[in-house]
Amino acid sequence: MSAGLQKTLVKIDDYRWEIPRTYKPGMRVPGLVFSDEQMIRHIQDEQSLEQVANVAFLPGIVSRSLAMPDIHWGYGFPIGGVAATRVDDGVISPGGVGFDINCGVRLLRTDLTENEVKPGISKLLADLFINVPSGLGSEGKIKLKGNQIDKLLLKGAAWAVTAGYGEAEDLEFTEEHGCLEGADPDKVSVKAKTRGSPQSGTLGSGNHFLEVQVVDEIYDARTAQAFGIAEKGQILVLIHTGSRGFGHQVCDDYLKTMGAAVRNYGIELPDRQLACAPVKSPEGQSYLAAMACAANYAWANRQCITHWTRESFSRVLGKSPRELGMRIVYDVAHNIAKIERHQVEGKKLTVCVHRKGATRAFSAGHPDVPKAYRKVGQPVLIPGDMGRYSYVAVGTDKAMEETFGSTCHGAGRVMSRSAAKKSISGADIAADLAAKGIAFQVASMASLAEEAPAVYKDVAEVIHITDAAGISPKVIKARPIGVIKG
Repeated sequence: MSAGLQKTLVKIDDYRWEIPRTYKPGMRVPGLVFSDEQMIRHIQDEQSLEQVANVAFLPGIVSRSLAMPDIHWGYGFPIGGVAATRVDDGVISPGGVGFDINCGVRLLRTDLTENEVKPGISKLLADLFINVPSGLGSEGKIKLKGNQIDKLLLKGAAWAVTAGYGEAEDLEFTEEHGCLEGADPDKVSVKAKTRGSPQSGTLGSGNHFLEVQVVDEIYDARTAQAFGIAEKGQILVLIHTGSRGFGHQVCDDYLKTMGAAVRNYGIELPDRQLACAPVKSPEGQSYLAAMACAANYAWANRQCITHWTRESFSRVLGKSPRELGMRIVYDVAHNIAKIERHQVEGKKLTVCVHRKGATRAFSAGHPDVPKAYRKVGQPVLIPGDMGRYSYVAVGTDKAMEETFGSTCHGAGRVMSRSAAKKSISGADIAADLAAKGIAFQVASMASLAEEAPAVYKDVAEVIHITDAAGISPKVIKARPIGVIKG
């Protein structure tokens, strides 16, 4: 962070910091960073706060350019960044969504206990590793031919359920019921479809994972009970993946389109990576339609993986998924832009909410929250790292007021993958996981090194901030006992 910004940063309270509009001529709104004293020192070590200030230049941005405590450097927007722009005269920016469109998480609950699963965890992981295709460039068991991929892109998770991968009730507990409206496969390039066709139903590599977890702490018993989480020791499954090469190609294609749009519409930006177009322009509408296709691809992806996860549990434990109580708690997107209605300065506005490395956190009573949770609020799924723990939190009125119903999405990296592979031994991480009683299946030791706990912030520190700030109070903490990484 520049010395100028370090001096300009204003502490509002113990968990909020402001970047004033006066920091850079051209900022349309201030920046707001959720952090405490300790975390802000780490955040200041990189350029992500400069990106928060740069996002504030976007035409039509309202309220503030927001940053969650897991913020770190990204393409255009910081990862952990949130911004809302007016639909009438604002813009949409692919950099505010990211390359892995609808990278997100899905949590399954079970009636199983740690004592029932832990003795056979290695056998369970081995079955899951075979049954759920994973790894860089991995190809799935679903072979899409001709225009079959178009049907998947239009229907999302419902396509998978209709094809026999899951149950209709799964859709009720998926954000947008697993299908973002407005998808148009004609707005997607042949190259994106070619990349996506063989990868449907795959976990992928990098920070994508499938974890078997145990409930370690319950902080809010009433809300946990509503989510189907009743006691410590209960087994959960967390699935983290996105739109794979398909979403990456969609983003890449439209960054070129938006680069030209910036020039055509005379938009002035401090960073070309914030390339954008008016929401209502042909370029903006085409991107929204293609992005919806990628979001639907990701929801179909997680739905298929859910089905195969249930199959593996059933095969290894000798009971049907229903007998095991394997139900979806929730599925939420991390990287997405959505047209929503929000209260802004006392007025209801239709805005395009960019959430990049951020999670929706809608409050109790909101019509988009599943009926089963409407009295408590939307489940917020916050994965940590494979050596420590993850959290389930809940959306609040405070989040609706301050962050367009958004909160953090995870721990946040503090070390790049290339740096991790140079400085950390995969074998050492394997030994450390074994010492903690965490079983694992990985495609390579290199993938262990680049996803080591040391490359992430401690998610407990991140969730402490969002909890104390009131935008996503913690409900439960879970620790891993089995990890699969591509």
